[in-house]
Amino acid sequence: MTRKLIMDEILQHGLTYKEYKDKFIEEVNSTNPGSLSESDKELFEYKKLNLTRSKRIEKNYIVSDELTAEIQNIKEKQLWMVITEAWCGDSAQNLPIIAKIAESNPNIDLRIILRDSNPEIMDLYLTNGSRSIPKAAAFDMEGNELFTWGPRPKAAQELIHQWKSEGIVKPELYEKLHLWYGRNQGREIESEFIDILSKVEQE
Repeated sequence: MTRKLIMDEILQHGLTYKEYKDKFIEEVNSTNPGSLSESDKELFEYKKLNLTRSKRIEKNYIVSDELTAEIQNIKEKQLWMVITEAWCGDSAQNLPIIAKIAESNPNIDLRIILRDSNPEIMDLYLTNGSRSIPKAAAFDMEGNELFTWGPRPKAAQELIHQWKSEGIVKPELYEKLHLWYGRNQGREIESEFIDILSKVEQE
């Protein structure tokens, strides 16, 4: 897929953050859980929980002065993409923060790509061969890729590896992960974006 085609696909299929939120809320509010299969009901419960998480972060998170200063150094238009799905717990913790970062500078156009309906884009951004989300990428308006990020902060990923090596099973593992996110309050992803953006500026 050429750079221009990637940009066209993102712009054509990508949702603004508001459109994504509205779609997310509509799905939760309009779904009758009693009509769902067991597997779909499980996904629905994840979506409800993630909506609560996202709303809490949107209410409480404020972009730090250091990151704001870094964001203000972006003087030309950029297209930021985040590949995700509403059932993804890591996305509920990180996407609202990325959205607030992007909102800090009008030169950034953030678009949300739904993983399961855009496999051709997702498969360009695999993590160790898997379709892990959320996955972020940024481009200048010529389609040059500026950076990628995801699917979670490196510190969280290291903890996942550690817990798996200790034999901790998924339900407990994800409970521990979300406790970590709650205590971290976005500091780790902020630190990573400050580092990423400072490197982009130097190139």
